Formats: sequence, C-alpha cells, structure tokens
Amino acid sequence: MRVRLAKTAGFCMGVRRAMDIVFDAIDQKGDIYTYGPLVHNPQAIDMLKSKGVKVLDSLSDSLEGTIIIRAHGISPEELAQIKKKGLKILDATCPRVMKVQSIIQKQAKEGYHIIIVGDKEHPEVKGLLGFSQNKGVVVSNIDDIDHLPANMENVCIVAQTTLDISEFSKISKKIHEKFLKVKIFNTICDSTSKRQKEVINLAENVDSIVVIGGRNSGNTRRLVNIAESTGIQTLLVETENDLDPEKFIGMNVIGVTAGASTPNWMINRIVERLEGFRKNEGSFFTRFWNNLLRFTVKSNIYVALGAGCLSYVCCLLQDITPRLPFSIIAGSYVFYMHILYYFIDKKAARFNDPSRAEFYEIHKKTVATSIIFSAMISLFLCFNMGWRAFLFILLISLPGLIYGIKIVPNSLKKMLRYQKLMDIPGSKTIFIALAWGAVISILPVIAINSKINISTGIAFFFVFVLVFVRSALFDIMDIQGDRIVGKETIPITIGDKKTKSILKSLLGALSFVLFISSLLGIIPKLGYILLVCTIYGYIYIYLYERKAVSHGILMEGIVESNFVLGWFASIFWLTYLH
Repeated sequence: MRVRLAKTAGFCMGVRRAMDIVFDAIDQKGDIYTYGPLVHNPQAIDMLKSKGVKVLDSLSDSLEGTIIIRAHGISPEELAQIKKKGLKILDATCPRVMKVQSIIQKQAKEGYHIIIVGDKEHPEVKGLLGFSQNKGVVVSNIDDIDHLPANMENVCIVAQTTLDISEFSKISKKIHEKFLKVKIFNTICDSTSKRQKEVINLAENVDSIVVIGGRNSGNTRRLVNIAESTGIQTLLVETENDLDPEKFIGMNVIGVTAGASTPNWMINRIVERLEGFRKNEGSFFTRFWNNLLRFTVKSNIYVALGAGCLSYVCCLLQDITPRLPFSIIAGSYVFYMHILYYFIDKKAARFNDPSRAEFYEIHKKTVATSIIFSAMISLFLCFNMGWRAFLFILLISLPGLIYGIKIVPNSLKKMLRYQKLMDIPGSKTIFIALAWGAVISILPVIAINSKINISTGIAFFFVFVLVFVRSALFDIMDIQGDRIVGKETIPITIGDKKTKSILKSLLGALSFVLFISSLLGIIPKLGYILLVCTIYGYIYIYLYERKAVSHGILMEGIVESNFVLGWFASIFWLTYLH
C-alpha cells in the first residue's frame, strides 16, 4: 500500500501567518489571548494552550496583556469593544479575509446590498456581516434565495473564503437570475480552490481518501464532501488514533489531504501510521526492504553509512589513501552525535519526527548502549592513530557533549542572551556541518601526520555544504514543530525562502570550487565527477519544493543518499577514469 499526500495539504498562508503571530507574541512577557479559537483544529488549539495562550469567548473587565484577532476575522463592533479594554491588539486576520472585508465595506458605501454566500454560523461570515453597514444577508444554500427581499436593486455577492467553489457558482448564478443589477466577487481563497480541485484529481488515482482536520472545520468538511461526491471511500480523521487498519485492507494507494488549519505534525503522524500498515503487506522481499529502509533511516545507521562514504571520498580528494578506520570513525562519530542531539532536543522530535521519537523511546536502552559503543569505537581507533588524532576527536566532540548544558551563568544572561549552545539561532545546523567536515576531511590528515593544505580546505567545504544543505532542508520541513518548542533555526530566523536561496547558492558555489580546483589541478579530476552530488542536491530541493515526495522516511532516505552517491562516483572514477 502506497500513500499519496496532496501537495496542498496542511496550513494555508493565512493560518501559517496567524500561527507565526502567536508564536512571536509568546516570546514576549504578559498574558496572551486569542479572541475565539485562532483556527478550527483541536490539536493546534491544545498546543497553543500548552504554551499559555488562552482562548476568550467574551470580553471581561479584568483583562490585561495581548489579544490576538483570530484568522477568521471579527466585526468592526467587536474590534471597537476590544480597543476600549486597552489591550494590545495583534491582528491575525487572514489577508484573504481582509480583502473580502474591504470589498463589502466599499460596496456597502456605494449603496449595494451585500449577499454573503457561506455558513451562517461560521465566525468568518459573522465577522464579514459586520462590515455590511446593516445591508448584509447570508445565503447558505439554494433554498435561502427564495427568502431574499425582492426589492433589493443593487446586489453585491461575495463568498466565504473556504466555500466550495461549485456551490458558490450555483448559488451566485441563481441570485443573478433574480436581481437585475448584480456584482459578483469570487472571494474564495486560491488555496481553497486548489485544495478542492486536488481532492477530485486525487480521487481518480487512489483507492481511498483520508482527510485530516478538525471536525468543526468548515473547509475540512467541504473536502470530505467533495471526496465523497466522487464515490470513493472517504474518512475524516483528527489524529492517528482514528485510523482503522481494517478500512484499508486490500487497497493499493491511499490519498491523504488535510484542511487549511491542520498542522504538519498531525499530517506526519497520520501518514506514518498509514505507511506502517503496509509492514505486513506484499511479498517477503517487499516487506523486508520496506522494513530495512525504515530501520536504517530511523536508527541513523544510514546517515552513519553516508558519513563513512564521504570519508572515503575526501581521502581521494586530498591524495590520501583511504583506510577503513577513517570511515569507521566518521560513521560511528556521526551515529552517536546525531542520536545524542535527538535526546538533547527530543521535544521538537515529538512534533517533527514522531515515528523516530517512538522508535527511540521503545528501544531506549539499546540506543543508549549503541551510543556508548560507537563512541568507544571512534575513541579507540583514534587513540591507536596517535595522541593528536585522539585529542582532535575529543575536541570536536565537546560542542555536542555540552550542546544542551547551561554554560553561561544567570548573572550574564542579559548581557550574552544565550546560556546554551542550542540557544544560538541555527547552531545545530552549523555545528553538525562543521563537525562532519572536521572528522571526515581533517582527521585523516592529522592521523597520518600530514599538513593541512588547500585540498583539505576544498574537501572540508565539500562535506560542509552537502551536510549543511541536508540539515537546513530538514529544518525547513520541521519549521512548525521547531516554532512550537521555541527553537531558532535558520529558516525560522530568516525565513524558508531565503534559506532555500542560500542552499542553492551554496550548491552553486561548491560546483564552481570543484570545477575550478579540478581544472587547476589542486584536487584530482574526481572533482568533476563529484559535481553529480551538487546536481543531486538541486534535484531533491526541487522535489521538496514541488512536494513530489512527502516529508517522511522516503524523503529522508533520498536526501541522505547523496553521501552514498559520492562514494559511487568515486568508485566509478577510480575504476574507469583514474
């Protein structure tokens, strides 16, 4: 059974913006309130409550602090009441909703009667009515049109932003037939339209559709209705516990989509649970390879293998004879450091990578033993190479060992701001790339008592860029979970678009360095062949941007295969071109 995740699943622009506003407010002092639920998703609301954000259904006289206007927007009258309370106001109204508000306000001033097509009880619609200057009515279905006053001369029709586009078309056409002068504004959000069209396309190529979202979410219910209208089995789920394996027996492809207020961590959990249903499906060979892939990726064995492969490549780049101990040291170092980082930062992992978190919790003792064993292997091998190599591995291990420890006293907190290395924005991504570069490219030079030269710098840059791109891309994927736990990753600090631009620029710079240094004879001609790694980096970034592969085991495996690809490229060069 395969899982196909819709490209448009999850937070829309408006919800993402609202969440960002709340997270930014959480970092400040004082009480934080949202006027009504920020979004219609129970898990998202529960998460905000756990961060101290309170939901207000009414305004009391004793409020102090910051109040955040929900994504659905509110009426001008409600806003005026809030202002009278003297609260700090942060407006998280979706820009698409703001556009509808301005249309209604303008057309009402020009004397038009406003007809809002949507759910009468939806908070967005209630807020929109407040902008109509008492000239607005709501039409929820075709039958409501018969009850409209016949004396309305000038009519303006708008839609709730999350309305079913086909329903709006039918209703607006019927209204146009009843009145002479009608203006129609299709104010359905582009994201909503794309989401609905994608569900229809998805239904043509899958055996069942799972819609993830809150049961009280209007746009989620419409996705369910649209999917059901195609005749395909459709299931609405809020959490992974709502999934019944028996519903998917005998099915080959399951389509998954999600409402605009469904967080990524819930999508990840449900997709991973669905993918877990296929563990016992198919032939023995298929089950074996599926389970092997999951185990090697989730256990960090695969990324450790990749580090060993890069060690081989970097030795060739520096004209050093590759030795198995170099690869073992690199692999074992990366293995125990990556797991160590998980235990230091496991709060974020529970949101970003629930299956890995579950894997480590179940096998906690085995994982702890493997950390100690792999650390002893790398230290023992370095000790056999001499005191310089041994001290070097201890030195580059130090940042990882103290990463989550408070090293700055409280008295200096205000001056330095950060008390732990993990508090520094983007520190994990940068430290990982630096550590990989050091153990893979510099340690072999120290071990053979050679001098660090330009080729060492190029090898270091090669590893640094590949690992930095890998880690930063994962940070982009994990941006929602990281914001929840208060991490300041590079994408959170500068934005995901700028981060992707930096990653592409780094790959371009690496391509230039490999080509020029090979051309000038600074490194072996292998540099030409290793351009395949930079091209591969562009490919998996493109796959992520196009959402051709969902965030999960497969995507992680694809990204980390770049390190193994470098080894294959080196073997090809040694065999046929050297």
